[in-house]
Amino acid sequence: MTQTRIPSPRAVRALRWLAPAVLLIGTGCALEVTNPGPIQSEFLNSPAVLSSLVNGSGRDLAEAMNWVAYTGSAVSKELFPAGSTGAFGITVRQQAGKLVDDDDNTHWNFSQRARWTAESAVARIDSVLGADAAGKSATQAQALIWAGYANRHLGENFCECVINGGAPQAASVYFERAEGYFTRAIAVATAAANANLTNAATAARAAVRLSRNNLTGAATDAALIANTFVYRMPYYQTEEAQYNRIFWAGANTPYRAHTVFNTFYENYRRTTRDPRVPYDSSLTVLQGDGAVTFNGVSQRVRWYFQTKHAATTANINLSTGWEMRLIEAEAKLVAGDVTGALTSMNLRRTTLSLPLLTAANSTEAWSALKRERGIELWLEGRRLGDLRRWATNNRPGTADDMTGRDLCFATPLSEKRSNPNYTTP
Repeated sequence: MTQTRIPSPRAVRALRWLAPAVLLIGTGCALEVTNPGPIQSEFLNSPAVLSSLVNGSGRDLAEAMNWVAYTGSAVSKELFPAGSTGAFGITVRQQAGKLVDDDDNTHWNFSQRARWTAESAVARIDSVLGADAAGKSATQAQALIWAGYANRHLGENFCECVINGGAPQAASVYFERAEGYFTRAIAVATAAANANLTNAATAARAAVRLSRNNLTGAATDAALIANTFVYRMPYYQTEEAQYNRIFWAGANTPYRAHTVFNTFYENYRRTTRDPRVPYDSSLTVLQGDGAVTFNGVSQRVRWYFQTKHAATTANINLSTGWEMRLIEAEAKLVAGDVTGALTSMNLRRTTLSLPLLTAANSTEAWSALKRERGIELWLEGRRLGDLRRWATNNRPGTADDMTGRDLCFATPLSEKRSNPNYTTP
């Protein structure tokens, strides 16, 4: 397995603001600070500080994923609300599956910031290093990967695309941008002889191509990635804002805001013991930390805490080899190859000694695929994107009943009211 490690958020912030000052001191310049604050942009135009900018954009993406993956898991029924509606909780409207424009704009702001900082890092590296050096720089390859993942994250989770105060566009524009960044990242990482980054960009592009309905391209990319490959976003215990939010909100210290109770995964795990959807329970703490509406009645519900993310520092997968096998399976199903699709899906289940999937027809095979992606990518902030893609393309088979529930985050009123170019499409 391979993964990228990013410096802690505290170290990143120190690098962001201190690295240019250190550079000036090191060259013999006198530096007298009379009005501390953000440094001027030109002081970032040094090769010595570019990696700190890239690391900072990675941390911005981690924070965006943290919020969206948690709230999205409640709306997509990966988790069930168990109480709190305030700090680290699930609001009443989110509990009902509603992601509306007058709700908290944090998800949008963090996600757009992640995109902007990563794309700006790419542009600055090009400017500072020049085309030739940037074209074979592992630092640039990483910046391109963060820009690609940030756009993929937006495309999978938000209803529409707005870029830097522009007019609203279809959410598919995020995927177009993501593919461009990943394609360039593959070239740069290859030139830099960095196989890990090359694989990450290739795997991520496979997912984006699937979202763009380029099944051939998606399957071609996926075939290049080994089963064991994994690329993750790390989290830290340095400060609460960088905790894995899904873990912290349900860890009973002090929050028990969500539960696996009343989800598909509750009984599935109980009957199969599939290690991909682990959860546990307490012998002494039996219920969530507040009342929620269940079966039309306000009551406390059973507390089963997920253990996939088992610590504040638990990573969240960005791309894996096993996701690639499911991309291949989906491409085969679109082509009508039910047998081949089942073979691709069952590779993972064979390694886990789980019963193999069967299907009497294409509809049953699609249902199996939808369940398998939900299991494999559980609590990774990807489910809403899957559900919306299948609905948009009118794919057969069943998934969770999302009747009356939203499949994407709305553009918030803060964007609509402050952006002079925003008009309702």
